[in-house]
Amino acid sequence: MTDRPEGLSAYIAVTAAYWAFMLTDGALRMLVLLHFHTLGFSPVQLAYLFVLYEIAGMVTNLAAGWIAARFGLTSTLYAGLGLQVVALLALTQLDPNWAIGASVAFVMIVQGASGVAKDLAKMSSKSAVKLLAPTEGGGLFRWVAVLTGSKNAVKGLGFLLGAAMLATLGFQAAIIVMALVLAVILFAVIRFMPPGLPKGRKGAKFSEVFSKSANVNWLSAARVFLFGARDVWFVVGIPIYFYAVLSDGTEEGNRAAFFMIGTFLAFWIILYGVIQANAPKILRASDRSEGDLIRAARSWAAMLFCIPATLTLAVSLSAGPETWLTIALVVGLLVFGAIFAVNSSLHSYLILAFTKSERVTMDVGFYYMANATGRLLGTVLSGFTYQVGGLPLVLGTAAVMVALAALTSGKLTDQTTEAYS
Repeated sequence: MTDRPEGLSAYIAVTAAYWAFMLTDGALRMLVLLHFHTLGFSPVQLAYLFVLYEIAGMVTNLAAGWIAARFGLTSTLYAGLGLQVVALLALTQLDPNWAIGASVAFVMIVQGASGVAKDLAKMSSKSAVKLLAPTEGGGLFRWVAVLTGSKNAVKGLGFLLGAAMLATLGFQAAIIVMALVLAVILFAVIRFMPPGLPKGRKGAKFSEVFSKSANVNWLSAARVFLFGARDVWFVVGIPIYFYAVLSDGTEEGNRAAFFMIGTFLAFWIILYGVIQANAPKILRASDRSEGDLIRAARSWAAMLFCIPATLTLAVSLSAGPETWLTIALVVGLLVFGAIFAVNSSLHSYLILAFTKSERVTMDVGFYYMANATGRLLGTVLSGFTYQVGGLPLVLGTAAVMVALAALTSGKLTDQTTEAYS
């Protein structure tokens, strides 16, 4: 790293900007979920609030890969930060006197814009790692693990921040504060961004975003099921279940429930981020071949399957929201988060290992389109399964999706380079 100080400086700047973005992204999710739940939105209506966010992510990741290849990574990073500021300011215009249908439609549109912003920033940051990381001694895995792990830890703090601001400042004031802070950070990034990132190439074609690498395609499929399994319980099911257990319906009870739910989700994501950042050490990646790490993706997914399967059985045997069950869910989901983090970190490394530098933004964009597809699937199923079958169906669906992630991971082959026709 000492022989490429400009690249390291650019990596640090991109990472810092990404941290700022993810702090507001996590806070916004908690603000929207808890605020609209208290307004009487059903689990399915709450899920709808995030649907366009994920759909926008699917479309954005495909387009963003081409835009970055054509116009450069800094352009997509600045666009992501700027659009998030606009989305936050737009959300302050929500009128509490609107009908529920109008409120849902408006928030869906604003969340869609936020989804575009998030994936512009994410694709820029993840692609930068491939271009700037050292190539020796497992440097790529270490750098991507640090970026991804620290990002998720920051997003976890955002969940806690969002719940705390909702309880203390209220919905609109919290949104305004976040928009102002992010606008200042955007200005600073534009003003002081060091050199080191590519400027783009005029000959980049949009058709190139669709990968012809079997490994990239199978890994993207595994990503769909892995993140679908996480979001099917994370987005609506578990937060609403915990709210029902923790709140007595009073304003004081709601405030206490907000803090406890926000704290749990924040701690979960922070734990997830810490484990992600340390995944190379956990896997002893520096001493293992790429083929070993490819095989590890399937075995760690199989290990992950046991957690939601066990929790499904526990919830099914329970007569209701008992204390022992709540404790089992908290412990079980934390274990799920730790194992999930290793799976996710492996995927984040493998996509960069499989791609080539000249088409990194294309493959990373395609891969994160799959990530958004999984999140969309999990988001829709989270509200639907909780409303139809309660927590047993939510966790059972998560177990099935993890099993599918393990099966598709088994299709990956040990090929460090693949030809693109």
